[in-house]
Amino acid sequence: MPIRSKICRAVFVCLSALLPGGGVCAEGIDTEHLFGFMIGTDIGSVGEREFQSETTGRFARNGGKYRAIGQEFELEFVPARNVRVELGTSFASHYIRGVPGLEDRRQLSWEGVSVDLRYRFLDRDAAPFGLTFAVETHANRIDETTAAAVRSYGTGLTLAFDREVIPNRAVAALNLIYQPEWSRLVGTGAAEQESTIGVALGLMVQTRPGLFLGGEARYLRQYEGIGLQELAGQALFVGPTAYFQLSPRSRLTAAWSVQAWGRPAGSNAALDLVNFERHQARLIFGINF
Repeated sequence: MPIRSKICRAVFVCLSALLPGGGVCAEGIDTEHLFGFMIGTDIGSVGEREFQSETTGRFARNGGKYRAIGQEFELEFVPARNVRVELGTSFASHYIRGVPGLEDRRQLSWEGVSVDLRYRFLDRDAAPFGLTFAVETHANRIDETTAAAVRSYGTGLTLAFDREVIPNRAVAALNLIYQPEWSRLVGTGAAEQESTIGVALGLMVQTRPGLFLGGEARYLRQYEGIGLQELAGQALFVGPTAYFQLSPRSRLTAAWSVQAWGRPAGSNAALDLVNFERHQARLIFGINF
């Protein structure tokens, strides 16, 4: 079956799971920070404020040694009902040796700033499923893959759905993703454009109060140009996720994802280690104040 047909079928199945069953409205689970590489539709209560530390590691590319670790510090607040605002700044550490197409580097740099806006259209307490639209905009001075000095501007558009498939016990989520990026290399002035689209599916189960275990699967396609002009590569990531409610005000989310399948354009390889990493990991700590 063609890969596009598989993706369409996966999206259809997940949306079907989000449809109402017996007219019961789901409630009881807060999905705002439940996932690692995905987002839920909950956004918090009006007046709520949070500090969050998000550490993301990306490891192993085509040949040589590759390690990229990003550290982002974020302030989140909810100024009005169904609206969430997040302001962030990030640092990046890179270790690159002998990777084809990338210069050898070992550096730690301030990466850039970001703004994340979310609006919840549907609340699961009053609708069959939750629906939130998120827009994350960032300006970076370091390329997250090559570590080269750039002037980069990007936007991440995410349409998130979720529904408690077992009330107070299990929640399923679907994310539809589009991420255009514009970059200009410092020094040469060379301009580049790329974009990524994808679909992500997640399921988290509450095994005991304050502890959720589950997993996420993400299928990503990277293109040259922001209009999806030419396919560069594609990859499927899968892995476990765990959420811990440490205290009434603090939480911790840990996620690991491995590239289970991938293919760069024009190749029959079983993995795409040109456009994506072999392993990705994320650790998120948050506290209300």
